[in-house]
Amino acid sequence: MIELPRWLWRLVLHGVVLRTRPRRSARLYESIWEPDGSPILLNSQAIVDSLAVRWAERKRPRMVVSLGMRYGNPSIRQALGTLRDAGATRIVVLPLYPQYSAVTVGSAFDAVTDTLCGWRRVPAVRFIDQYHANPGYIQALAKSIESAWSRDGRPNLLLFSFHGLPQSYCDKGDPYPGQCQATARLVAETVGIPDDQWSVAFQSRFGPGEWLRPYMEETVADLGQQRLRRVDVISPGFAVDCLETLEEIEIRAGETFVHAGGGVLRYIPALNADSLHVSTLAGVVEEVASDWA
Repeated sequence: MIELPRWLWRLVLHGVVLRTRPRRSARLYESIWEPDGSPILLNSQAIVDSLAVRWAERKRPRMVVSLGMRYGNPSIRQALGTLRDAGATRIVVLPLYPQYSAVTVGSAFDAVTDTLCGWRRVPAVRFIDQYHANPGYIQALAKSIESAWSRDGRPNLLLFSFHGLPQSYCDKGDPYPGQCQATARLVAETVGIPDDQWSVAFQSRFGPGEWLRPYMEETVADLGQQRLRRVDVISPGFAVDCLETLEEIEIRAGETFVHAGGGVLRYIPALNADSLHVSTLAGVVEEVASDWA
């Protein structure tokens, strides 16, 4: 998420981040770790498996699906290698970031092209840069909210939490904040939530600089001080649950809300491998590759 010259980032990385964050991150991951491994990997693989089943059932045996993680394993390089070994000559790249930012989607594209530069035969490649307003995606989010409310009733407020971004990046023209607001508005309209019963905040701020506001931690504390009985939080920028949703929101933000005087903060899970979500992602890919049948 940080755009710095390589030499400066290496100073920050080795002088600060790697001296402090691994130990802290290990404790955080321990609080959300599944018996079979990392939630982000398990949930992402479940999407891949569901897509593979869908296309197999639709008699599309040539639609091979491979998972690549931008900052983990299996890597993007490994995922592309799997496709090459399967004989792929045409590749659709779908970053699981619904809203576009240069440091997320753009970075994934950079990693793909960097790998392909070393191939003798470069395949035809099509990139999907965003799906923040896709009707299927909006409907899947709305259904997940409605399902949660049908079980436990409606909250006083629905809070949409998106990953933060330095304000300077947006000032340079990154469309991310506008796409986040558009997603939240479309979901609220679909569910039928009055404007005074939902809001947007940005989480996961890093470093001392100005990031997108309002900040999640400050928003949650303020809502708690208002003595709200219940606040529900959904994070539409995360395709699958991970550290930022399960620890930062469900655990830490929930504690902040209660300690500030609020009742209960409930996290509505990411879409993960929900059938509507998988269908939406499949439709996005199929549309882009429609003339490759």
